[in-house]
Amino acid sequence: MTEKALRLGTRRSKLAMAQSGQVAEAVSQVTGRPVELVEITTYGDVSREHLAQIGGTGVFVAALREALARGEVDFAVHSLKDLPTAQPDELVVAAIPVREDPRDVMVTRDALKLTDLPRGARIGTGSPRRMAQLNAYARSRGMDIETVPIRGNVDTRIGYVLKGELDAVVLAAAGMNRIGRSDEVTDVLSVDTVLPAPGQGALAIECAADDAELVAALAELDDPFTRAAVTAERSLLAALEAGCSAPVGALADLLADGQIVKEMRLRGVVGSTDGSTLVQLSTTGPVPETHEAAMTLGRELAAEMLAQGAAGLMGERAQ
Repeated sequence: MTEKALRLGTRRSKLAMAQSGQVAEAVSQVTGRPVELVEITTYGDVSREHLAQIGGTGVFVAALREALARGEVDFAVHSLKDLPTAQPDELVVAAIPVREDPRDVMVTRDALKLTDLPRGARIGTGSPRRMAQLNAYARSRGMDIETVPIRGNVDTRIGYVLKGELDAVVLAAAGMNRIGRSDEVTDVLSVDTVLPAPGQGALAIECAADDAELVAALAELDDPFTRAAVTAERSLLAALEAGCSAPVGALADLLADGQIVKEMRLRGVVGSTDGSTLVQLSTTGPVPETHEAAMTLGRELAAEMLAQGAAGLMGERAQ
C-alpha cells in the first residue's frame, strides 16, 4: 500500500506556491512519500495595510503555524525573512535548504539601471530597509529619487512600472527566480548598494518538534552553510530588537580560498528611511561550527551597531 501523503502547508501566493512545490518534490524524494500542498490564507495575504503598519513580523506565518499546531498540515514552508526571530518550543525549523540569490533587483521602465534613472524618479517598495539604503545611496551620489510605499504581489508591483505610475520597483531576486521571471529584471542591486533583509533568499521548513521521524527526514534537505549564515543574520536582527518591517539589512557570506571556505563575513546596516543616517558595520570570523557561535557573531555585531547609534534609527522599536 502507498504511504499516506505528507501535507505541506503553504500560503496561496504564486511565489509561495512555486517555492512550496519545489520543496514538496525534494521532500518526496527523501521520504519516498507523496506530498500534497494545503493552501492556507494568512492575515498578511488579506490585509490591505502596509506591512510596516501591521507589524511585518509574522503576519504571513501565524496561520501556517496554527495549522501545524492543530495537526491540519504535517510541515510548512516559509520565506525565512518572514519568520519572527523567536521560535515556539513545539515547532522546529528542521531544514534550511541551500539559499537562492539573496540580492534585491529592480524592474525599471525602459530597462534603465538605478544609476540611469532620471531626476525625481519614483521607486516603489514596501520595505523601510530598501527605502533607507536607496535614499542613502542617492544622497551620496547627488541623485534625486523618491521612494514610494507599495505592496502587493509581483504582478501588482511590476504593473506600476508597466502602467507608468512608477519608474522602478524593487523586488527580491530569489522570488523572481523561483517564479521563473528573472528575465524581467533590469538591474541587480549590489549588496554594497542595498544589503538584503536578514534571511532573504532562504526558505525555512518547519514541523512539529515531537515528530522525530519527519524532523530527521526533512533534515536531509538542510544546508549547514546557509543555516549558519542566516542564523547570524537573524541573531543580529533579534539583538537590534527589530521585526522584519524594521529598516535592517544583514548578509553573512562565506569567504573562500579556492575551494576551502575559511571565514564568514557578516555585514549589517540600519538607517533612517530618508537615508540621512546609516549605521553600517561588518565583522569577519571563523565559519560558525555551532548554532551558538552563529548567534554570537550576530549579537556582537549588533552590539557594535547599537553603540554607534543604531537604536535611534529603528523607528518604532518592535514590541
